[in-house]
Amino acid sequence: MPERREESSIQTERPIPHESLPTVREVLALDAVEAGHPEVLVGGAALDARVRWVHASDSGGVARLLDGGELLLSTGSAWPEEPAQLRAFVLSLVQAGIAALILELGTHYRYAPAVVVEAAREQGMALVVLRREVKFVAVTEAVHRRIIADQNAALRARDDVRARFTALALRGSPADYIVHQLAQTLAAPVVLESLAHDVIVAEVPVSREEEILARWEVRSRLAHRRGPGDWLIVPVEARGFRWGYLVALPGPAHPAGRAAVLEQGAIALALGRLTDGAVDEWARIGQRRLVDGLLAGRFAGHADAAARLEAAGLPLDGARLYGMVVTGGEVEPATADAAATVLGGRALVGTLPAGVATGPGATLLVSIPARTPFDAEAARRFAEALSPAAARLVLSVGAPAHVRGGEGAGVEGTTVQAGIERALTSLQEAIDLARAPQGRPGRGPHVRRAEERPLARLVTALRDDHRVLDHGERMLAPLIEYDLARGGDLLDVLGAMLAHPGNRTAAATASHLSRSVFYQRIALIQELLAVDLDDGEIQTALHLALLVRRSVAP
Repeated sequence: MPERREESSIQTERPIPHESLPTVREVLALDAVEAGHPEVLVGGAALDARVRWVHASDSGGVARLLDGGELLLSTGSAWPEEPAQLRAFVLSLVQAGIAALILELGTHYRYAPAVVVEAAREQGMALVVLRREVKFVAVTEAVHRRIIADQNAALRARDDVRARFTALALRGSPADYIVHQLAQTLAAPVVLESLAHDVIVAEVPVSREEEILARWEVRSRLAHRRGPGDWLIVPVEARGFRWGYLVALPGPAHPAGRAAVLEQGAIALALGRLTDGAVDEWARIGQRRLVDGLLAGRFAGHADAAARLEAAGLPLDGARLYGMVVTGGEVEPATADAAATVLGGRALVGTLPAGVATGPGATLLVSIPARTPFDAEAARRFAEALSPAAARLVLSVGAPAHVRGGEGAGVEGTTVQAGIERALTSLQEAIDLARAPQGRPGRGPHVRRAEERPLARLVTALRDDHRVLDHGERMLAPLIEYDLARGGDLLDVLGAMLAHPGNRTAAATASHLSRSVFYQRIALIQELLAVDLDDGEIQTALHLALLVRRSVAP
């Protein structure tokens, strides 16, 4: 649920980003500075300080005139002479927040006072000496020219970013594409999370999925409570409602400012949420990408897949995972999750796989606590809660995958790696089961479980064995060729017959054919295959072949 906010913290107009200012290191590389033969006495990380402006002064009380970020040019002619006073002078500069001190030698000092070098080193302040005389006005002009040029570039970059993400919002681009564009623009991982800190969309390198997403909720809550650290966090909100957060992980500086880029993405996402209205398009997109990606093998390893699932809010440790396919009704992510919550679990919703059905439906990955029963009655109640069209609903359920963290495997648990592998098998079992011919006596919902269909489970387990694929092709080749050449329906008729063995009337009804036409089709099938369709072994072999063909359907 969105969170009501009294005011928005997103700033649409920000000052020029700090990272667009040149560093001390970059200033020292300018021709006007190099003309003085600069020598760095205190450098290291101090040279990465940003230079906001240049100030030239020999006064020992100059610190009171500074606002921070200045590069101070001096000959030291009016500096205090006592060591203690010089140390205090350096400390005052540090407290004023100067970027660096450049001392020109020759006019007053032949070398930098040791106490100044020592104090600068202690305070981490960049200290540079010039061995040759330069015009301070030339240095000032060169640095200011660079600062202004960088600020102009930042303004142009910000206009470009604003135009790009405004166009995405006006086009109604989905949340996952906006997050993808943010990751591309920032050249860094970007995560869109809900208010509950579940990952909705994550654009992260495949090789870093486990590193970035492992224990995401815990780490995210800590970052929100203690401060983001090296994370950049921007809320997604509009009209007083907050829906989630955008999180950018460390990456290179952007001329428009990383925060400004992320905020433009947040504005585009917020406009999308206002347009979506009551439909939670974020959940649809995020869960669909995750479930469909798992089925397509778009993950580097099982640990990465586990990290993504847990980051999306699906419990793994001590849970049973079920792959499911729903046909005959639309399934909303929130509805599926609510149905799973009744069982103490969570659910993710993907798209309906190809070759399963032409109507509405979905693929589900459901996590249920290991000690919570999911018997026939619980499965029926779960199916009823999935869709208003429960009377037409068919729920195909794969065998459970037990998951337990740690290396050991117990009676009710396996390692996470084995559990994820088994969960993928459960998903495939549910898909194969949904593709198989099905008769639905009476009103629904109708629940079909892979554990009750041993032949379908066998086909799923052997789906990649070339011998099984060859068997299916050889057994059905005449029917496949006939249907392709004539646009026939012999494979469907055979499937209906095998789904209703011994009941040709029910099979004809399932085929939407009259009994006479159905019998003609059966006679043609028997003739093309040159087999006795009443032979039990032949029926089993054909059933296996048909299941194999459907299991590899595109």
